[in-house]
Amino acid sequence: MRPVPEVVVPEVVRAKALRAGAAGWLAGLSALVAAIERDWGITVGRAYAEPTEAYVAEAELADGTPAVLKLLVPRPGQAADEITVLRLADGAGCVRLLASDANRGALLLDRLGPSLNQLGLPIERRLEIMCALAARLWRPAPDSGLRTGAEKGRWLADHILRTWRDLGGPCSRAALDHALACAERRIAAHSPERALLVHGDVHRWNTLQARDGGFALVDPDGLLAEPEYDLGVLMREDPVELMEGDPRERARWLAARTGCDPVAIWEWGVVERVSTGLLAVSIGLQPVGSQMLAAADAIAGSAL
Repeated sequence: MRPVPEVVVPEVVRAKALRAGAAGWLAGLSALVAAIERDWGITVGRAYAEPTEAYVAEAELADGTPAVLKLLVPRPGQAADEITVLRLADGAGCVRLLASDANRGALLLDRLGPSLNQLGLPIERRLEIMCALAARLWRPAPDSGLRTGAEKGRWLADHILRTWRDLGGPCSRAALDHALACAERRIAAHSPERALLVHGDVHRWNTLQARDGGFALVDPDGLLAEPEYDLGVLMREDPVELMEGDPRERARWLAARTGCDPVAIWEWGVVERVSTGLLAVSIGLQPVGSQMLAAADAIAGSAL
């Protein structure tokens, strides 16, 4: 019998697992990896250091096909949602799903190459690639059972207010109020008729190069929402570059590229920037957490 592979968990993943009350999951990871190796007939290799939401490691199928094993930090519905998105996408814009087990939070995925972050492409080229991938994924999926954009908006508003209070206000009250007001407007604007399947977390670390030279998205959250939600995530990323010029210009550029509404893109960006900045600060993901919140402060101040 092959020895149980060594499990090395990135510190950000460990912090998120402990925050989610999943210490038992961390303690049992080695046994879980060994069981999945046996059940799926795969061989698990080295773990990746970059993931932030899961234990991710190289794997190889019995026929030698390169793959990736992903074991998600246990959260209600997260694995089922990701599996649903990948099945509906069927390789269009997203990585291809080879096997899955929602009960164990386990996914076996096609192995991709380096991320856009590692490739060091200029920001405009990164945005072009990510816009194109997100648009390939967008499609009606009314019976998928995924959360709606309105539900995600309410969750984000609750998370923002609770985390801001717990951390003692690491950004201004103006930034907090601005984010909550934008969330309320996006919640009110939700329309089931316009809602599409969206990825929910499109950024450069989640965009990987495929073996054919193209790119694919990984780690979908999965929502039924207005497509502007995905573009709002692109508004929260690269906060230093965003503030070097007119921050609204990025929203206008994304809207022109995709035919989406620049106001909705901007408002989702405000919400996502504060939400993610607060989360990053809470788990020690720096300097990006403080950078996002500094951008949120400056934008809220200019809106007064």
